[in-house]
Amino acid sequence: MRRYLAALLSLVLIVGLTACSKPASTPAPSETQTPSQTQTQTQSETGSVDPALEGVPEALTSKQIRVAVVRNLPSDDHTKQFLDGARSEGTAFGFQVDTFLSDGDDTRFQELIAQAIQKGYDGLIVSHGKIDYSYDVLKPAVDKGMKVVAFDTFIDKDGETLPEITLTFQDDFKLAELSLEEVVALAEGDEPVRVLKLWMAGFPPLDRRQTIYKEYEDAGKIVTLETVGVSNFQDVQGDIAAKVGALLAKYPPGTVDAIWACWDEMAKGAYQALVENNRTDIPMISIDISNQDINLMREPGSQWLATAAVDPHLIGVVNMRLLAKKFAGEPTPVEYNLEAMLVKQEQLKPETNMTNLGDVVPGWGTSDAFNEPWMETLRAHYGK
Repeated sequence: MRRYLAALLSLVLIVGLTACSKPASTPAPSETQTPSQTQTQTQSETGSVDPALEGVPEALTSKQIRVAVVRNLPSDDHTKQFLDGARSEGTAFGFQVDTFLSDGDDTRFQELIAQAIQKGYDGLIVSHGKIDYSYDVLKPAVDKGMKVVAFDTFIDKDGETLPEITLTFQDDFKLAELSLEEVVALAEGDEPVRVLKLWMAGFPPLDRRQTIYKEYEDAGKIVTLETVGVSNFQDVQGDIAAKVGALLAKYPPGTVDAIWACWDEMAKGAYQALVENNRTDIPMISIDISNQDINLMREPGSQWLATAAVDPHLIGVVNMRLLAKKFAGEPTPVEYNLEAMLVKQEQLKPETNMTNLGDVVPGWGTSDAFNEPWMETLRAHYGK
């Protein structure tokens, strides 16, 4: 009996030691894990780099990069295209990109940025921050080592800036010049053009456009009859339509030469007022563009003659490229302005939209700015 128990005990010990010597099985990725996360684990375990990513800076392949895009405007057509541009380019690089809107609420905007910093995002793209708080709200991100690109945002606190952050803008001065040249072309003889001006202070891009408007005003090329601003950011178009509609009763045909809109959301409201009041005597020139703008400009009898713009999708793309270069440790400018273009009503065809606008406006929607060879490698790897 003792021999039997001893043999049995030896057998148990052998089986146990054999089981302990087997390599542990690799756990399957969780359902929430992205392909790039799985790839990063494999690289860190093996110490090798995927040959398909040869030439890509190690900082972009050694971990899953998370980017938050925070915009301080309502969810209009321009905003959607901007976010889509940033998201599509970031995804093409293998980044996780999350987008947030504050609907023009400055307090909410600052809260969203603070939350992104607290949640440990690697990078931030912010849009339309105000000068009175942008330094304070973005400095914690810089101090934490996050990479930041800011669109249509001024950063200055008593002369202090954050040079680690690249500031991007549409070329607002050129946008204003292109649009105002269309306005002054409406002049008869040497008389200044009488303008209903749609503009409001306190927004960096609009303030920049105002500096050019004032130059035309000071030169006697235009006379401002009224200035109309936005008071309801939840319904910009409806707000402006009501205000312009009320003004039209004050100015009978022949007393207004043009409407100039510094922002296309305001222009849409003015267009509605013109249609509702049957005012075909007042042409309109604007800044910025969207699919809705194109459709309205194409309507029979439309008085919306032209708009100066930068492709909003491309703005998002270029901002994401700049952020990627920061992750890679490559130099980036302190400031960058995206090229402005003029879109005329007469150029638009029945099939024209924001996707194919480049077919009628040469150069629209394309840019090689900050596009590096290693970015093409990432796009090929992630199938974009």
